[in-house]
Amino acid sequence: METERLLIDAIRESDREDYFRCISHDIKVLETFICRYAENLEDFDIRPYVHREDILAIRLRETGRLIGILCCFDVRENESCEIGYGIGSDYWNRGYATEAVNKYIDYLFREKNMKTVYASFFPENASSKRVMEKCGMKYSFTREKELTYLGRERDLVYYRIFRDELT
Repeated sequence: METERLLIDAIRESDREDYFRCISHDIKVLETFICRYAENLEDFDIRPYVHREDILAIRLRETGRLIGILCCFDVRENESCEIGYGIGSDYWNRGYATEAVNKYIDYLFREKNMKTVYASFFPENASSKRVMEKCGMKYSFTREKELTYLGRERDLVYYRIFRDELT
């Protein structure tokens, strides 16, 4: 998949350093995106993420470097799924997440024939809420104390978009 500024494709072993830097070792990302923290590059194993269909790299088109990831999970009978996204904090507030999520939602509706796409965020993550709203998603529900993450119980706010709402 391509957008004006981004490429969205499979994660490769050659993405190890960028994935580590932008996702697994970025403390700011860890606070907003559920992922396993990696202390150092030497111990980081990218192999579990390589060439999976449910986790994709978000790359800068001009350099091809990984700056974030998109994931799709909780697929239900090819009718609905939940997506997640994380962008390295060095790339925040530039519209990359909105651009990537818009393209991914379009792909899931048009190519994978999904009828509904969900996403969730921690209530204090106003930036992720804005990304979802810019992509046409609307509030669906809130689950209080849905999970324990970073040592505390966390609520998750869910947004959704139906295929027939795609503009």
